[in-house]
Formats: sequence, structure tokens, C-alpha cells
Amino acid sequence: MSDKSNVNQIPQHEIDALARCLLPDLIAFYESENGQKEFEQWKIQLDDKEEK
Repeated sequence: MSDKSNVNQIPQHEIDALARCLLPDLIAFYESENGQKEFEQWKIQLDDKEEK
């Protein structure tokens, strides 16, 4: 069971700083050939789950 109440305790400037650090790497990954393949596999898995 997860406790989501801690999310409100993280200052917005910390969340923004983390996002600024992660975003360039996330973009690079999803623009790469490997990232695009993994994204397509994820979409297929998602469609399979929705059909069940």
C-alpha cells in the first residue's frame, strides 16, 4: 500500500529541478531507435491489457 500524502511535502522548486535534470535524457531515449522500439512494445502490451 502506498502513502501518497508525502507528495505534498515536496517543494515545487525541487520537483521542477528534478524534471529539468531528467527531461533531456528522457527525450534522447525516446528519440533513439531503442527507445522507439520499447515504446511500441509498451503500446502493444497496453492494447493487450485493454482487450482482456
